[in-house]
Amino acid sequence: MNAFKPKLAITMGDAAGVGPELALRVWQHPHVQARCIPILFGNASVYQRVASQLRMSIPQIQSLGDLQNSNILGDGAIVDCGQLDANQIIPGRFSKDSGLASYQTVCEAIDATIRNQVDAMVTGPIQKEAWSLASIPFPGHTELLAHRTSEQLGQTDPADVRMMLASETIACVLETIHVPLADVPKLLNTESLSRTIRLAGETLQRRLHRRGSTRSPRIGVCGLNPHAGEHGLFSYHEEERIVIPAINTARSDGWDVIGPLPPDTAFTPAMREKIDVYVCLYHDQGLIPLKALSFDDAVNVTLGLPIVRTSVDHGTAMDLAWKGTASSTSLVAAIQLAAELVSKP
Repeated sequence: MNAFKPKLAITMGDAAGVGPELALRVWQHPHVQARCIPILFGNASVYQRVASQLRMSIPQIQSLGDLQNSNILGDGAIVDCGQLDANQIIPGRFSKDSGLASYQTVCEAIDATIRNQVDAMVTGPIQKEAWSLASIPFPGHTELLAHRTSEQLGQTDPADVRMMLASETIACVLETIHVPLADVPKLLNTESLSRTIRLAGETLQRRLHRRGSTRSPRIGVCGLNPHAGEHGLFSYHEEERIVIPAINTARSDGWDVIGPLPPDTAFTPAMREKIDVYVCLYHDQGLIPLKALSFDDAVNVTLGLPIVRTSVDHGTAMDLAWKGTASSTSLVAAIQLAAELVSKP
């Protein structure tokens, strides 16, 4: 096994949700300890309060400057960030203050990753409504990551990012995400779809190579319409005008691509045997099969960033907050994938 153990920033998420207890739990998880040095970013007093309430162990508190010295980090550490009075937090009740603190924590983790103080970042669940209450100008992680990484590197435009959801069973990259279904056709274009196919290929190629395989990833691109349009019978020729030219561009660049695939048969067991990653044209086209197959262990990966970022594929679960019953399966999977993507093959 590769001896390199990357330092991973693991963010707390919203302090009033399950994020703090999950971060503390995975810190000592044997699969996590075997793959990385976990650095828990978040408010130290919240971690201490949760650890006391749930009788959990807690890692040492270190400064950002200490992250350069792996010898003093041992089996992990806490980096205290996110201004918050832990005594004011009510488990299960997010607030303006918890939203601001989670935002500050994510910003600290992004900056530390850009500065190479850590090798990658794994984000715990935030409460988007809490960010809104705190007047945060971003609706969520993805938009913040796109803007802040570019800003830190002195670039004018935000990174052109894509969302990938992946497990050991299935991986899907989305061309469009949180938009009304009626808007999807007019948002599709060949240039953007070509980039999505390439990003999907590059990410899966890294994953395969780090697992010892030298083959190219097999990419399946879904059609937009029933039966992939049936040459205009059930479409306005979106497949012919947009999807097929993007596939041809990807093939000319050397990628192994099939499609456009009829969406109703694209995810059958026989097809999944032939495909490493799917490119899906709208949110539910990819998320329905993914969550049906991998609800508990799927990982969110942001493609197109200058850093590696993975995330849990679940929310803050306010009803389970600080009870010690929330599942850490998705967070462990997100940590393992982040470690895999930055480890040397």
